Amino acid sequence: MSTLDGRETTLPRRVPEPGADQVTEFPPEQAGTTGQPSAPDFPAGPERVPHIAIDAVLSELRLLIPGVLGCVLGGVDGMLITHNLPDDADPWDLAALAATTFGVGRQVGLRLRQGAFRESTVRNQDGYLSVYAAGPSALLGVVGTDAINVARLHLHAPTAAERLAALLAGTARQ
Repeated sequence: MSTLDGRETTLPRRVPEPGADQVTEFPPEQAGTTGQPSAPDFPAGPERVPHIAIDAVLSELRLLIPGVLGCVLGGVDGMLITHNLPDDADPWDLAALAATTFGVGRQVGLRLRQGAFRESTVRNQDGYLSVYAAGPSALLGVVGTDAINVARLHLHAPTAAERLAALLAGTARQ
C-alpha cells in the first residue's frame, strides 16, 4: 500500500501463534464433529466450503463487468477466504480493508437507523473498491479501474454476493 506521500507501507496482519498448528481439544459443547470449534456462521463447515463454486462466482463477476481487476471474499473479521486478484494486489490487506469498510458502513447504518449494511463504494483517483455483504459473516470486495461502469457493478455484484452467501451457508446447489 502507498501512503499519501508515496512511501510504501504494509498493513499489520495476524500471524499464527507458535504451536497454533497443534490440535487443540475443545469442550464437547464447543466442538464440532471434527473436534474443532463448530463454525455457526458457515454451516457447510470450513472443510466443506465449495471453493470451486465460489471461484466460479468471482470469475463470472470479472468477466461480466469490464474494469473489474479482481475480487476478494473475506469474513467480517477481515480474514481472507479466497480471491482472484492479480499478483500485485495483497488479498490479505484487501480482506482487512473490506472489513474496515464494512465496520464504518455498519456504524453509519446503525447511527442513522437505516438498517443493516448492504454495500459501500470507495472511489480513489485511479479506481474503486466496492464492498458487499455476502450474508451475515462474509464480505465480497470488488476492485475496479477508474473506467469501470459502477452502475453495472451495483446491478450484478449484489446478486453475486447473495450466491456467495448461499454457498457459504451450504444452501446453494453447486
